[in-house]
Amino acid sequence: MSAGRLRVSVDTDACCSMGRCAATEPRVFEQDDESGTVVLLQAAPPPELHETVRLCADLCPCTAITVTED
Repeated sequence: MSAGRLRVSVDTDACCSMGRCAATEPRVFEQDDESGTVVLLQAAPPPELHETVRLCADLCPCTAITVTED
């Protein structure tokens, strides 16, 4: 895919605290220490992280990560 603008959003209510996103791309995602739910660190990550962020959305068993591009 092209290196257009990518936006990431997370639904903490849908998050099931598996931590796949934080383990896969810790520059964009981490887990809350208390609840274990996803914490979004970068809503507009740089192009070099786009592929991994898309992978995180695909790996999320709860579909709590949404990636949009323009």
